[in-house]
Amino acid sequence: MPGIEPSPREPSGGDPATRVSFADIAWSFLKLGTISFGGPAAHIALMEDEFVRRRHWLTHQEFLDRLGAANLIPGPSSTEMAIYIGYTKRGWPGLVIAGSCFITPAAVMVTAIAAAYVRYGQMPRVGGVLYGVKAVVVAVIVQAFWKLARSGIKTRWLFAVGVVAAILSAFNVNNLVTLVVSALLAAIPVWWRRLKSNHAAAFTLLQLGGLGRVRWSLVLGPLLAAAAKPFTFWRLFLTFLKIGSVLFGSGYVLLAFLRADFVVRLHWLTEQQLLDSVAVGQVTPGPVFTTATFIGYILGGVPGAAISTVAIFLPGFLLVAASGRLIPRIRSSAFAGAMLDGVIVASLALIGVVAWQLGRATLLDPLAYTIALASIVLLLWKRVNPVWLIVAAAIAGMFHPV
Repeated sequence: MPGIEPSPREPSGGDPATRVSFADIAWSFLKLGTISFGGPAAHIALMEDEFVRRRHWLTHQEFLDRLGAANLIPGPSSTEMAIYIGYTKRGWPGLVIAGSCFITPAAVMVTAIAAAYVRYGQMPRVGGVLYGVKAVVVAVIVQAFWKLARSGIKTRWLFAVGVVAAILSAFNVNNLVTLVVSALLAAIPVWWRRLKSNHAAAFTLLQLGGLGRVRWSLVLGPLLAAAAKPFTFWRLFLTFLKIGSVLFGSGYVLLAFLRADFVVRLHWLTEQQLLDSVAVGQVTPGPVFTTATFIGYILGGVPGAAISTVAIFLPGFLLVAASGRLIPRIRSSAFAGAMLDGVIVASLALIGVVAWQLGRATLLDPLAYTIALASIVLLLWKRVNPVWLIVAAAIAGMFHPV
């Protein structure tokens, strides 16, 4: 909001004239948390449209830098993007407001669904609504991938790095391994130039926080894994705190962690309850990690839902807060900057692979293809707000037999 001046210690981002109020941050992320269906790739696409193209809060490069950083730390990448954006615009208060407002709509919806589930013993039917929404989500992801790739792929070498990352992702190589390999490959030209000019070529992934985060996670994970089988709120908190601290990857990776802890080790959930929990996280807007909210409600009602939500998202807030000031320093180093470019290109490759996979799973008939193609045209050439496309697709889906 014009006229609101940042404090001297407040981080900068985007156009200095676009300093925003806390109310603007809250409203923007409450809106996104309410309509952002489709998982992290779709959430990031909506954020790019909202904060880079429409509001001009960030430049494309600033957005890409934060996307790369969010993919290098454990936790939900789209939520961490929201936290990074809030921190960039208004410091620590913005960090808390942005992240909390992005999470809250989904947490409330999931709690309501969990209450109905506990009472009636089955899931609400929402297949028709999701039929149209999923097709639009694929279009939103494709649009964001196209726009971000034009800014993020700066050289032919980075294009080649992106191809390698896409191949690794397509063969289900761990996302963190893909990011690290891409960072190393992207730094090779800088290393080679320095080698030729007789400069030292030593560099470390610790500048990006990658191995540091992994080492921190490997130490913290076992310490928090010592929850006993009898249910208590404290053990529930520790279990979800551990998962939020060590989990890299998609909702499918989350499913593996939840099954290992809540079904196999603690015996607090049945297999069917676990699958229903993950399904709710997938079909509701906002972060997939609100699966924890559903599980918490099943086990401990409203207090359990609140405790689980706080526990699984807390590590993301802390890690973003710790790493937020490192991004400008990374850009000031040739090696670290090149590695960050590699991480960005790999992140874009992951988004591209997700778009392809979602398209294959979602666009199953001519009507779905028509909705997706029409949405891409409207997004790229007519610049229609994705919110209206999602609402229209949801309404249309109500009349489609599933």
